[in-house]
Order: sequence, then C-alpha cells, then structure tokens
Amino acid sequence: MLVLAQISDLHLDGTPRATARARRVIDHLRALPGPFDALLVTGDIADHGAESEYEEAAELLGLHTGGPNDAGPPPPGAPFPGLPFPVLTCPGNHDSRAPYRKALLREPAAEGPVNRAHHVGGAVVLMCDSSIPGADEGRLDEETYGWLEDTLDGLDGETPVLLAFHHPPVALHHPLPDAYQLDRPRELAALLERRPEIAGIIAGHAHTPAATVFAGRPLAIGPGVTWTLRLPWEGEGVADRDAPVGLAFHILDDERRLTTHFRVV
Repeated sequence: MLVLAQISDLHLDGTPRATARARRVIDHLRALPGPFDALLVTGDIADHGAESEYEEAAELLGLHTGGPNDAGPPPPGAPFPGLPFPVLTCPGNHDSRAPYRKALLREPAAEGPVNRAHHVGGAVVLMCDSSIPGADEGRLDEETYGWLEDTLDGLDGETPVLLAFHHPPVALHHPLPDAYQLDRPRELAALLERRPEIAGIIAGHAHTPAATVFAGRPLAIGPGVTWTLRLPWEGEGVADRDAPVGLAFHILDDERRLTTHFRVV
C-alpha cells in the first residue's frame, strides 16, 4: 500500500502570510505519528517565479540538506534541516522553469519542461510539467508525452503508476479554474487508454479539494495552501483567504484502487 501526502499552490512570495501558511502544513505533516511514503507538491510553489521564492521553498521543504531522513524538528520559526519523507515537486502556471531548476532542483537553468519519475513504495509517480511559459493555461506538450511514453516503456507494465501535474483535465464547475484547465485532454485520455498501468491522476491548481473521474481513472485535485476557492453558491469573492490550510492524503492499495482523504490544519 502506497500513502502519499499532497499540498499544492503555496504561492510563496516573501510575505509573512504565505510563509506562515506553508510552515503550518509542513509542521503538521512533520508531526504526524505515523509515516507516509512521500509528499507531492503539485505546482504554483512560487507566486512570481522568482529565484528567491524557490530558495525559500527549498528551505521550507527541506531540500538540499542531505536526504529525507534528517532527524529532529527545528525550533519554532527556525529553518527546516530536512524532512523525514521524500518531497516530489512539479511546476504550475505561476512557476518559472529556469529559476525553479536552479534554486529548487539545483540544476542548470534550462527552459524545457520539468518532468521527473520517482519510484516510491512499489509504485512509480510521474511528476509532469503542465505549465506553458507565460500563460495560465495548462498543456502536456509533445516533449512531455514523449517522456511519458519512454518512461512507461521502461517499466514492466505491471508496476502501478500515478500521474501528477498542476492543471486538472476536466471542468470543476467554477469559472476561474475552468478558464485555465489542461488543454487537449483527449491526448491524455488516449494515453490512459493505451496504458492500463496508470492507476490515477493527482492535480492541483483549482485551490479546492475535488474528486472525479477522467477517462475511466480516478482524478484527485488537492486543495490550495495559500487560499481556498469559494464555489458559486458559497458567497461572494473568489478567494477565501481565511480558510484553513488544506492538504490531501492519497492511498493506492494492492488492488490499484486510489482513495483520497482531505484535511485542513
């Protein structure tokens, strides 16, 4: 059984508010009495795509500290020396690929899509880049689809696979996220039809927890850290900035069934 935590849409911008909300959820995950296999961070990590925002994210997420098993929580307000679980990330529409690579991944500042495969707990999690530089809409481009096909060809066809990226490929019945969802979803549906080993999809972007089905596979959308989307019947104003911080837990069981639990802290 695979257990994944998910946070999304931190929108770190150097303000005390954004930092405090991100710290709140990381503190909560770090203090959990039971282990989980990895933390997924599904895009919009930075608000402006600035290198300084990724440097703060790297500190908060415990990256570049020698691995996921550094022990001991820091004093309140102190930098995190590392987290006791792997942290897997992908970009969103507010992220910028070159600074993301340089400051968060410690890689050369290239502009191509940021796609990574991770073997976690008997499964493979493919963190995909659905961002379009300079746009809010999402797309899995030809390079990313080629990477997906090559990566899946390199597996045995039996290992369960989860796809994770920022933009949901379906309408969520709110005008804001629906205006900027994943483009060309039929290409993704065709991939899923060819690849039964893909057990489900995990996305972010919408700032609201949601669960639905896409092309016959479960689709779980994680809530936002920075604010929560008000649905049309919940009142005026798109962003509820006073809502508690949201997160999700995804369980992939031995029957390849994906179950999602949502929490607030």
